[in-house]
This record gives sequence, structure tokens and C-alpha cells, in this order.
Amino acid sequence: MDSKVYFQADALTEFCREVFIRHGMTADDAGITADVLVTADMRGIPSHGIGRLQRYVNGLKTGQMKANAETEIIRDTPVSTVINANGTMGPPVSVKAMESVIEKARNNGASFACVYESNHFGIAGYYAMMALKHDMIGIAMTNTAALGVPTFGRQVMFGTNPLAFCAPAEKEGAFVLDMSTTVVSRGKIEVYDREGKALPHNWAVDKTGKSATDAGKILDDMFHRYGGGILPLGGLGEMFGGYKGYGLAVMVDILCSVLCGAPFGSQISDTATSSARVSHFFGAIKIDNFRNAGEFRGDMDKMLSQLRNTPAAEGEEQVYFAGQKEMEHEKSARKNGIPLSPSTINNLGKIAGELQIEFPASVNKNKGE
Repeated sequence: MDSKVYFQADALTEFCREVFIRHGMTADDAGITADVLVTADMRGIPSHGIGRLQRYVNGLKTGQMKANAETEIIRDTPVSTVINANGTMGPPVSVKAMESVIEKARNNGASFACVYESNHFGIAGYYAMMALKHDMIGIAMTNTAALGVPTFGRQVMFGTNPLAFCAPAEKEGAFVLDMSTTVVSRGKIEVYDREGKALPHNWAVDKTGKSATDAGKILDDMFHRYGGGILPLGGLGEMFGGYKGYGLAVMVDILCSVLCGAPFGSQISDTATSSARVSHFFGAIKIDNFRNAGEFRGDMDKMLSQLRNTPAAEGEEQVYFAGQKEMEHEKSARKNGIPLSPSTINNLGKIAGELQIEFPASVNKNKGE
């Protein structure tokens, strides 16, 4: 039985937008931030969706996230930009940075940007996908508060440090790789904590370096730096390539922070109620600088179709390429509504009550029954 309740995307977006406006954001910036959160839920990524609204509200209340801080361009060239966000909300400054990167790539073939003194920006794929309609390859990544333990370690030394890489196709849509460089993001552990579920083995380790299954305990231990944290991609030790995820996480820190002189690794910490100040990196590459964009999209269709149609392992329905499941989830969400868990609805209801804003009505309960 499906215990989730379904809501229209537009209604949830408008609700979040109004919440942000009530906390001092401009209508435009509030709309961007709301769209980033709801897009995550539409694409089946609830760990970064509207369930995070309370942390954003907390950040605005405490001043960790500033509603209307003036951003500052520190360095600017035809192919690069460095932006001091001055503590403003992550999504609006990230959208503007990616728009600048795309415009520069249109004129110069490729462009990159670093943004520091920013805040949580949602799903990395949102920004990388902005390049797709311009026949460009999009890149986005961010560091986070230290939550990951290095191979053979037991203390957090880097963030979940997600990265996204997108390439346009035609009939197949697009290749959209959007992933953390740890086994999972903290958001997924928060989902398990909210739902009272034990963590799967090989997601995280405790302060002794052994596998941890108590979501609430590991979240608390990571926050207080008692020891333990999330494992890098590949998991424990070297046998399954954990050192590769570890290396990717450090790469993200280099591009997001070391490149522009911002805090990195264990220097970055969350507050008790909100997320840490973090840094981002964005890029766009104009496909026409290498070959005809239409021909590129045609070959992408061939590649993605071949991947999608390759024989599946026994007991599995099919093989997926990166972004395919999210595209399918988005199509379903547009038709049937966005599914939210009871705990998320309860938290959103509290926010609505505090601000005396009407929470949207569901469109169809238990859609999957």
C-alpha cells in the first residue's frame, strides 16, 4: 500500500514561494528557490525536495541564510567568474551564476564559475540541466559540511560533495548524472531518520569505523564530530573502490573551494538548525565548438538507446541510463502529482500554521493503490 499523499507541483511551488516571501526574499528569488525544491521532488529526489523547507526557514530566521544579500563579483574574465555570495540563498545565486556561464560559453566556447560564501543549493542537476536547451554540456557541483570519512578513516573530512554532468540528446531526452561522491547524501539518512528505518549496511560507519545502522545516532555523531560518518562511493576500504569516491569528493572540494580560496573539508560545519556556508562550481561547454550539435544529439540518442535496451540481468526489468528514472518520475509527477510522506506533510503543516498560510489540498491520496 502506498502511504504517500499526492500534490500538484504548481501548488507546492506557490506554497514554498509564499513561505520564502514571508521571510524577506524577493518574489523572483523566492520563486527560483521554490522551483529548485519542488523540482527535486518531481524528479524523485525527496532528500533534497520540499522536505528540506524547514532547514531553509531556520537558516533565514537565524541569519545563516540571508534573504537579500548583495552578491559580489570578485574576478571576471571572458571564460571565468568568481562570486562572493555574501551568505545569500544558494538557489538564486546559483541560477544567476549558471546563466552567466552559459552566456560566456555561447560567446567563447566554454566558461566556468566559482561561488563561495553561499548556502545549500538543492540538487546539482538543476543547474547543469540549464545548459541542455542551449546545446551545451552542463556541469555543477558543490561542497557541503564535512560528513564523509576517507578510506581507512573514521572522522569526517569532506562533504557528500555532489556533482552533476548533463549532455543533451533528442528522443532520449538527456544524460543527467547527478550524484553524491559518498555512498548516499545526508538527506537520504535524514529520510531514514524521519521514517524510523535502519540504515543499510555499508552506508556509514560509527566512531570506531564499524558499520552504523542508527540514522539518528550517526546524524548526531557527524554534527558533533564525535567520529563516524558517511562512506565514500564504493564503501568501506579498497575492495570495492571506496578510494575512488574519496578521490572524487576531494576533487569537488578543489574545484569549489581551493580554486577560489574558500573554506573546504573539515573546516565546513552545519549549525544546529541549518546548513553550512558552502561553495559551488559551475561549467558549460558549447558542443558546436567540437561538432554539429544536432549530430551530437543524434549520437547521444544511439548511445542512450543502446544502454536502455541492453539485456537486463535475471530478475531485473531493464537497464537504465543516468537521468532516465528521474525523467520517468517527473512525467508521472506531472500527471498524478508529487508524492509526499506523512512526516513531510506534518512538517510542512507546522510551517503553514506558523505563518497562517493555507497548505495545498492533496489531489489524490494513495495514488499507487
